[in-house]
Amino acid sequence: MPETIPHLGIDFFKSDLSYLEFAVGMIHPFTKDDISISELANICESAFDFPVPIIELNANDSVLELFHGPTLAFKDFAARFMAKTMSYLLENENQELTILVATSGDTGSAVANGFFGKDGINVIILYPSKRVSPIQEKQLTTLGGNITALEIDGTFDDCQRMVKAAFNDEDLRNRRPLSSANSINVARLLPQSVYYAWSWNQCKKNETVVFSVPSGNFGNLTGGLLANRMGIPVEKFIASTNVNDVFPKYLISGNVDNEEAVQTLSNAMDVGVPSNLERIQNLFHDDVDQIKVNISSWSFNDEETKIALRNINEKSNYLVDPHTAVGFLGLEKYRYKTHSTTKGIVLSTAHPGKFHDILEPLVREKIALPEQLKFAMIKEKVAHYMSNRYSDLKEFLLTT
Repeated sequence: MPETIPHLGIDFFKSDLSYLEFAVGMIHPFTKDDISISELANICESAFDFPVPIIELNANDSVLELFHGPTLAFKDFAARFMAKTMSYLLENENQELTILVATSGDTGSAVANGFFGKDGINVIILYPSKRVSPIQEKQLTTLGGNITALEIDGTFDDCQRMVKAAFNDEDLRNRRPLSSANSINVARLLPQSVYYAWSWNQCKKNETVVFSVPSGNFGNLTGGLLANRMGIPVEKFIASTNVNDVFPKYLISGNVDNEEAVQTLSNAMDVGVPSNLERIQNLFHDDVDQIKVNISSWSFNDEETKIALRNINEKSNYLVDPHTAVGFLGLEKYRYKTHSTTKGIVLSTAHPGKFHDILEPLVREKIALPEQLKFAMIKEKVAHYMSNRYSDLKEFLLTT
């Protein structure tokens, strides 16, 4: 975590700035000792070169579409920023860097795309076998080049545990320089804070808003908390989870239970213990009562998710993926519990086409796939199958 979080003041967030100007203004205080403001502007301009639309569904509810990047998921914001930043920082270094990343779905494809072809950087992606969608798997296993996919016999939590063990292994780090593209790396969170400020600014009401965030590893939500600390007014953050409900239980009991991840339709959120829970605790000095002032959280099962998908499509003629549907359920629950009519913004984290096999039977219509998904599906998967033992990962890293 940063030692301090700058407060930029409400006037900054009310300013008539472009997305790029918001990004530079919010990220520069954290990077000023390492990256000049002009170079940061270059990085942001090339990283965030796609639209960030806000769709008004009704007078109170909006959707922030975060899936217009190259891999059609919100992870493109962070992955592209990290790739371009690391390339800049490594420009004059005479060594190769290995990026080690665990994915429950969209992180892997975004990181693979962002770092593909970058000189001096090799990317190794660990993903849980049979627990990502077919499209997600194709996106992260078909690039080749400097991208290597490891199909792990286990859950996302196993993948995450193995990655963390590698970073804690001093012998390995001395023999192979490592970095992370998971939200272990704070550079993942800084670009994710920007779209919260952008969406608040675009509402043009200068009032508090409610953000409902589909949550698995809680990096996206933590980005919002950083934006809030920097100055955007937020009535409440809603951590909307699937049945992997460690966080809602934590808000009730104050205890964090280690639970095995359960497989769901919203697979990118299938996380047993969220890594970023430690960051959230750090922000609020381990005071769960203070966390509850800022964050509400509920869990929803697959049947509720399916009903929400159908209802949103029927009422608003708007198609969402399963993760975004969970976000809508969280906002709906918050309104029911509090009777709040404050402007609500649901973060839409993935293009519905990535989950066409789930959606088509529910909405009874064929979903047109974007060209990049069609292209990924015809390519051949290349992945190394591996146990969930850390010793096997270490051996692989030291012998390839």
